[in-house]
Amino acid sequence: MVSLGDLVRDNVSGFKGIAVSRHIYLNGCNRISVQPLVDKKGIHPESITFDEPQLVVLKKGKILPGLQVPGGTDKYMDEGR
Repeated sequence: MVSLGDLVRDNVSGFKGIAVSRHIYLNGCNRISVQPLVDKKGIHPESITFDEPQLVVLKKGKILPGLQVPGGTDKYMDEGR
């Protein structure tokens, strides 16, 4: 199972990046959005979403969710809702 923050590669396309979000659907299809690393020119490529079973984990916990965000994990928390 892919965890958020894992470095993953898509088996079909070879696309590599960090798992940044999980999408769980009622029909049981789980998808993972993968954000590629910044290229040498400093351009931030867009994330792409894949079916979870076709992803291979290359490195567990490459990024630990919430720990590198300035302000902590509740940075965008809105207590009024």
